[in-house]
Amino acid sequence: MTSSPTPDALLGPADIRELAAALGVRPTKQRGQNFVIDANTVRRIVRTAQVRPDDVVVEVGPGLGSLTLALLEVADRVTAVEIDDVLAGALPATITARMPERADRFALVHSDAMHVTELPGPAPTALVANLPYNVAVPVLLHMLDTFPTIERTLVMVQAEVADRLAAPPGSKVYGVPSVKANWYAEVKRAGAIGRNVFWPAPNVDSGLVSLVRRAEPLKTTAAKREVFAVVDAAFAQRRKTLRAALSGWAGSAAAAEEALVAAGVSPQARGESLTVEEFARIAEHKANQHQDKEPA
Repeated sequence: MTSSPTPDALLGPADIRELAAALGVRPTKQRGQNFVIDANTVRRIVRTAQVRPDDVVVEVGPGLGSLTLALLEVADRVTAVEIDDVLAGALPATITARMPERADRFALVHSDAMHVTELPGPAPTALVANLPYNVAVPVLLHMLDTFPTIERTLVMVQAEVADRLAAPPGSKVYGVPSVKANWYAEVKRAGAIGRNVFWPAPNVDSGLVSLVRRAEPLKTTAAKREVFAVVDAAFAQRRKTLRAALSGWAGSAAAAEEALVAAGVSPQARGESLTVEEFARIAEHKANQHQDKEPA
């Protein structure tokens, strides 16, 4: 059993402002920095993420450490990835000061999450993060792709991004993020977060998105990059029919039509009506054709 942290271990509004002032930190829009100042909110995120005592959690963009401390209360280990020099330099001292009995369970990686390809210690089982709005989707997809041991993910993102990630086929906001996230996981909205729990308060609402990795990878003979190439092409011109939108990818409108028909998809359909499985079937057709043309 882990020893219980002291009740005031988590950061409140005064603690956050005090820490920021001591470090000379002014949250920047460029990095999408909005620090969570409400202990109940970070505990709610940890609960919603279903973090367990045996979990190895990776957190992206820990900032001043609000969520990090809440994760350390529950998880076996927490590894935080922070790009900001000042914040990365200060976080270990904050953890040691506020939760000394758990400090040896914490690791910091001072890097851009988009460039992280390995993490110290045991492989991560969960990703929990308050992701900066401007890089949320690429960071999320990079982490899911790079660390296949991550089974459960809970991210806090801009409400609009949350809607896109969790959108089903046929929805107006269904698009590239929805399909690509679905390649890895079952995705759903997991709650809303108000603006007043942040400092500074953002001018947009936030949402929680839960991603549970598929127990079995998608059954397809097409490589992920081939499937994603079809997805990117389909949504690059989303008002066009797939016959037209995929003509560049396939080599011609006729070749696109052939791939669509072979996949059981109407050439007159549009990208927003297709499941990730259907995109994979379209990609498979082209891959199979290349194999047929290769000399034995």
